Amino acid sequence: MRKCMGFFFAIFMAVFGTPLFAMDLSLDEAVSKILAESQDMKKADANIKKAEASLDAANANRWFKLEGSASYMNMVDVKEPFSSSAKVTLPPQLGGIIGQYINNGNPVSEIEMPDNIFTAGLTFTQPIYTFGKIGNAVDSVRSAIKMSETNKEMVMREVRYSAVDLYWTAKMADEIVKLSEQDLKSAQNARRNLTSAGRANRGNLVKIESDIATKEINLSDAKFNRDTAYRMLKILAGIDVDEELNLTTDFPKQFANLDAKKLSNTPEWDLLNQQIRMYEKSARSKRAGALPTLAATASYSYSSMGRAADELFDKEGQQSAYWGLAFQMPIFSGGVNSANATIEAMNAEAVRQDLDKSKKITTEKYNTAIQQYNHLRGNLATLQNARDLAARAYSFSQQRFIAGQTSAIELAEVSSGLYQLDMALLNSKYKILMAAESVKKLGE
Repeated sequence: MRKCMGFFFAIFMAVFGTPLFAMDLSLDEAVSKILAESQDMKKADANIKKAEASLDAANANRWFKLEGSASYMNMVDVKEPFSSSAKVTLPPQLGGIIGQYINNGNPVSEIEMPDNIFTAGLTFTQPIYTFGKIGNAVDSVRSAIKMSETNKEMVMREVRYSAVDLYWTAKMADEIVKLSEQDLKSAQNARRNLTSAGRANRGNLVKIESDIATKEINLSDAKFNRDTAYRMLKILAGIDVDEELNLTTDFPKQFANLDAKKLSNTPEWDLLNQQIRMYEKSARSKRAGALPTLAATASYSYSSMGRAADELFDKEGQQSAYWGLAFQMPIFSGGVNSANATIEAMNAEAVRQDLDKSKKITTEKYNTAIQQYNHLRGNLATLQNARDLAARAYSFSQQRFIAGQTSAIELAEVSSGLYQLDMALLNSKYKILMAAESVKKLGE
């Protein structure tokens, strides 16, 4: 029974070429999985949150600030540090003058000073007009947020492009294994036909044996490349490396016309434009550091004194409060505001040069990708026809070889030509697909 089950399993594998319990994976599913697992995408999301937090910090400068303070002090007499109070001896002349006001005309010789002091206060400040210091700083951070969002779009396109490349590379490696297996099988059939016809020609037999050895190496290399491509695809898609895969999306037989418009904008250009704006707004904010600030202000303070700490709140303390407008004008800062503004302005100029360079290079890459797509697509039918003719030529050569009308050398040359055309056709389809993906990555 076990032998029968193993026999049927071997037949199934030979016919279908895939494991019984392989995981089906389409191109769209692979792209979704890789995007979900991408560390670059997660980092781009974190950068957006970071920029949004910076905006909260910049906007916080628009609102009022309420500051409080409290202090307690115990005066220490240096001569008698453990004394609970301190007495100050007054000169007779001063004591007489003070006594006329507070002691019914009797001179005062000493004044007792309380050695416990408590103070508390609140200060309120609300900026009214900062001449662009806060507003430009906030606009600069808003540009940084847009940069982070645009950068996420760029990262997503780059990750998608890499995912598509991985998928079609693995699919192509899979197809190359099938071609190599078929190529080896054809050579083995030729050897069987040669030996079954009686005494084989030694020269033909040596040539076929050499071809079989070479094709076995090619098949081994193809399997190694396929396993490597599959393993990389599994790792980036978050799939267990021991999981068997069945790539369900096949190479198209025909390719539609590429509807690509003239390139007028890209996420990269948006990012660079926002970066220029960010530096320019930052330069204005730093330049405004030399301008005045108008703010509303208010303050309240309370103080109390006593000979002991528990007496500080037994009686009313002294209270004071005020409100008004504060006009702060920086007079001299050593030119730091102008220098910082110049640095930001030069940063903006550097990015402006990067933008000009990017427009030239990206436009050329975009146009080249369109031209490559159209060029390869236009030659695909001719290449397919050449491959079909090579297959017919190989079929004729096989029949002649079986009949003993041609040599193994000619058969090997025709077989090699068919294999090369199969590889060229497969590679051409891969390049067409990746050219279309390049247009998606670079375009609007």
